[in-house]
Amino acid sequence: MKQILILGGGFGGLAAANELRSNLPDAKITIIDKKDYFMMDLVKLWIIKGTRTFENSKRSLHAISKKGIEFVNEAVIQIDPSRRRVKTQSREFSYDYLIIAMGVEFAPEKISGLLENGYILYDLEHGPKIRQKILDMKSGKLAFVITGMPYKCPPAPFEAALIIDSMLKEQKVRNDIEIDFYSPAPITLPAAGPEVSKQLLQMLEQEKIRFHGNRKTTSVEKGKLKFEDGNTVSFDVLIAIPPHKAPKVVYECGLAQEGGYIPVKRNCKTGVDSVYAIGDVTTMMVTDKIAVPKAGIFAEGQGVAVARDIISQIKREQNNSIFDGKGGCFVEIGNTAGYVYVDMFANPDPITRLDEPAAIHMIEKEEFEKERIEKWL
Repeated sequence: MKQILILGGGFGGLAAANELRSNLPDAKITIIDKKDYFMMDLVKLWIIKGTRTFENSKRSLHAISKKGIEFVNEAVIQIDPSRRRVKTQSREFSYDYLIIAMGVEFAPEKISGLLENGYILYDLEHGPKIRQKILDMKSGKLAFVITGMPYKCPPAPFEAALIIDSMLKEQKVRNDIEIDFYSPAPITLPAAGPEVSKQLLQMLEQEKIRFHGNRKTTSVEKGKLKFEDGNTVSFDVLIAIPPHKAPKVVYECGLAQEGGYIPVKRNCKTGVDSVYAIGDVTTMMVTDKIAVPKAGIFAEGQGVAVARDIISQIKREQNNSIFDGKGGCFVEIGNTAGYVYVDMFANPDPITRLDEPAAIHMIEKEEFEKERIEKWL
């Protein structure tokens, strides 16, 4: 019996596990994750919006056991590719194939004063606090800041700004509140290219949200953002996207250099025999300057591609499955949404397109979540 170990129960891990189980009924498939639930990051915006709560959105990862996939709710403390072993807090696991799908961790401590003076957009505990702060806000300056690149769910910070803009309009206080957006990048969505970035910028400007590019944050003080160029700006409420990092065990086992991510090509192989890496924990370059964005839809595609490669090896069949680089993200605005379509490996250059906001895309966003939860869990 082949033993397949998957570290991480997010998009990539769940997609891989389900594809493997559908085609390898006799394999032992195990998912290890320190969280005991799955919830899409897009729900965090709905928590701010007030249409969801964490409790009614999370799904237990233990549910995957009904498919004959073992779930272990523990933190991974060591990966040892030379011995084909993974150690958790209380157990040690051997494997024939290993899929690392551990995502990223947040590193707000890299920006002095960030945690003390701002809210973290992706932090589950901060979501309800952001919502309450917006509901209480009557006037002043609201600032959004991206403090490190790359970061996961690239459109999400802009979605948050547009959603909060609509909330403030509903409260009839928008005219008394300034919204500014600061980013270290020169354009809104570098991975999507200049044309889509221009369209997104126009969407922001239409709602009087001011975008400021080439602003690299160095520190945060009470009511003040400081940038590398020496400039400072004031704010009353700060919503931040913190720097990201790979989990420590990934550095310790030598698969990535500290401060970086696991480098992979389209086959998602790490260079170590029978060890794959997928999703946000990786860097997959498209050109010298462009990498595949850190987004769930791409982790899902990578997970399926890796699963099919493992299936072909076990069944001794020919396999031509590599990650196709196709996917997209929704850009929610109030009760509608736009859609960014991406084909990262199109020839000669990546293809990106931003569909105009429409009610149908909002329905599709909700279906996107529903379909995957029903399929995977």
